[in-house]
Amino acid sequence: MLRTCMNAALFALALAVAQPALAAFTDPIDTPAATNPHARAAPLLAVTHAGNRLVAVGLRGLIVLSDDNGATWRQAPVPVGSDLVAVYFVSPQSGWATGQDGIVLHSADGGQSWIKQLDGKSAAALMMAYYQKQDQSNPKIAAALEEARRFVADGPGRPFLSIWFDNERSGFIIGSFNIIFRTDDGGATWTPWFDRTENEQDTLNLHAMRRIGNSLYIVGEQGLVMRLDAAGQQFVKIPVPYKGSFFGIFGTPDNMILYGLRGNALRSADAGQTWTKVGIPGESSLLGGMRLADGRLALVSQDGRVLISTNGGASFSAASVPGQPWSLWDGTGLEPGGMVVVGSGGVKSIAVLK
Repeated sequence: MLRTCMNAALFALALAVAQPALAAFTDPIDTPAATNPHARAAPLLAVTHAGNRLVAVGLRGLIVLSDDNGATWRQAPVPVGSDLVAVYFVSPQSGWATGQDGIVLHSADGGQSWIKQLDGKSAAALMMAYYQKQDQSNPKIAAALEEARRFVADGPGRPFLSIWFDNERSGFIIGSFNIIFRTDDGGATWTPWFDRTENEQDTLNLHAMRRIGNSLYIVGEQGLVMRLDAAGQQFVKIPVPYKGSFFGIFGTPDNMILYGLRGNALRSADAGQTWTKVGIPGESSLLGGMRLADGRLALVSQDGRVLISTNGGASFSAASVPGQPWSLWDGTGLEPGGMVVVGSGGVKSIAVLK
């Protein structure tokens, strides 16, 4: 039986947003995103920098851009109407966005235009064909093939939840039920890596991926944290003292922050060898984390708070953010200070008071 694609606040919040009923179904993977005259106030789930430009993505294929530090925003044309939940740029020009329906989009011009590189139908078929050719006596391969069959049967609805590229050619996409693909040609082709994760149940959802120092991490549900063993080309599980869902990881090797469900956050000062609980006020899920220009660390929460640490992540306290009533899902720091946040009420620039 299918479990919830992401047993956490991000999709629960996205799906809870009221949307008008459609008179007739049109497949979002084949339908361009509609023009939205109120794009900056529509639900947005992720934001990042593309050089000096800001790029934010959200529901129904919405992508908005700002070239003035978040003061004004414009909508970019997008070839799909699927919900987008993650965006990452490896350079000012080259970036990717991903989300529901197995969508992977690529931009070569800083987000001004996008092409579809992958969707759930093609990803499922690719995974099936790949594992049918592998040695079925290997239990990991057999499990991967069985999951590929379920992927095909489910249709295109499975989401990719995070994307990461080290350069313009090499990157990963990850998502529900341990689905993971790697590319070495900028997304022109993808190779399934389902059999290369130490995901004990082989079906735990993978929520976020980020490189910290020389290590590439994946975090997911039920306390899953993995690090890429470059020599073995496998994602290996590392132990952490919390068994709830994690939604992100950020920081430096000597100061890493894991954050997730019900206000839980962990900190490591030794490259993930040991972890200690971080002091967080309240129990609202933590959905985004970042380092600000002045060196402070910030988390954003489901209940609309911005939490700031001035002691390297040992503890966080709520910042004074006037007029911020809606749920926050992500954010990014601004130069010389402040941040841009996105969530159920769209996007806004805020000053983060000490």
